[in-house]
Amino acid sequence: MTAQYDYDLIVIGAGSGGVRAARMAATQGARVAVIESRYLGGTCVNVGCVPKKLFVYASEYPQAFKDAAGFGYTVDEMPAFDWPTLRDNKTAEIERLNGIYDGLLTRAGVEIINGHGRFKDDHTVVVNDERELTGANILVATGSWPAKPDIPGAEHTITSNEVFYLDRFPEDVMVVGGGYIAVEFAGIFNGLGARTHLVYRGEPVLRGFDEEVRQFVSEQIAESGVQLLYNCTIESIEQLENGRYAATFSDGQVRETDLIVCATGRKALVDGLDLDKAGVMLAEEGHVPVNEHYQTNQPHIFALGDVIGRVQLTPVALAEGMYVADYLFSKDKQPKTVDYNTIPTAVFSQPNIGTVGLTEEKAADQFDRVEVYSANFKAMRNTLSGNTERTLMKLLVNADTREVLGIHMAGEDAGEIIQGLAVAMVAGATKDDFDRTIGIHPTAAEEFVTMRTPSRTVGRKVS
Repeated sequence: MTAQYDYDLIVIGAGSGGVRAARMAATQGARVAVIESRYLGGTCVNVGCVPKKLFVYASEYPQAFKDAAGFGYTVDEMPAFDWPTLRDNKTAEIERLNGIYDGLLTRAGVEIINGHGRFKDDHTVVVNDERELTGANILVATGSWPAKPDIPGAEHTITSNEVFYLDRFPEDVMVVGGGYIAVEFAGIFNGLGARTHLVYRGEPVLRGFDEEVRQFVSEQIAESGVQLLYNCTIESIEQLENGRYAATFSDGQVRETDLIVCATGRKALVDGLDLDKAGVMLAEEGHVPVNEHYQTNQPHIFALGDVIGRVQLTPVALAEGMYVADYLFSKDKQPKTVDYNTIPTAVFSQPNIGTVGLTEEKAADQFDRVEVYSANFKAMRNTLSGNTERTLMKLLVNADTREVLGIHMAGEDAGEIIQGLAVAMVAGATKDDFDRTIGIHPTAAEEFVTMRTPSRTVGRKVS
């Protein structure tokens, strides 16, 4: 901390990671300013995790109404859905959360500066070409932004950002992409009543996830009513006179729809930062590379969260923000490093996915013998409801050490269940510890402590 500069830390971007770093640094006595050009809370709070989960909840009600009949309820007709009510109630909740973020920063003593920040030099940031700020340390936490494919007519598409503010709900929609964002929004649109098509250049969805989980979830998504259009891409888009859109596919077919949502990835948001003026280098892929302390090639300029191209998850950005604050300003404790190997995550598709640790494929590549324990069943609720949705659970175990290498679930409340199991995994629980644990009956979660016989063994020494 030095009087040579206006601030000990300037944070560009008030998303989850930037807010955490700013607040924790300020509570340790640092002079901190946060610059934000859009909204407090970043993608997660405004156009990501939070509003998306609210929409997922909404999309699950129609199936719940149908399921109720098997339990003795008479539902003469499906209750009417009003899109503006959901949209506007969501917006009100987001505005409430924006106020909470403002209060967290203000009470910690952080100065909030509204505007676009860009580098003038390696210690100076200019806001809206009007105000210059100098900082001993500067943190880039600008996150990422949805990318659109480079095709004719791409301007007629929207991204996940705009879904949350649609004027009207579509009758027919195409979601382009096969990652978790595409899968989640396909489930939302389908659940709320739109004819939904998921267009993906590969097969099946969710590349990078456990292969068995991918296949299982793809089958369940198709069973729910989403039309999966695999191994094809949209080559061009044309707006028609009736207001609809005509998408021409790589195989020559043309399909009309009311709305096309591109969920084809996100890119680091570095446009307009003038990082070159600060001497900060970018990776070829466009993100900001950092070392183990989140320092760029300029040691006093840090970066974290989506913009560094590692793991694009809010809790990871929070942990990275805590590390940076402690690394710079803590006088009495070592910063807690982020373990990227045991990050639990969830996909709020329908069914939900929860996962922590290695996939079966990665485990088989890294270990000699891996026991695969799995269960595929109809949840108890669905025995009366008539709902065809099934649940998949699997444990991956090092056959030689009994270490649990990976835990995966696709089914109701998967994220809630895997969060608790992630604690056990981080703590080093073995398969024997799972076996000794008494199950809670009747629950789906008890399957994780009652699976005794492996369904197969894979690994480097398994022929």
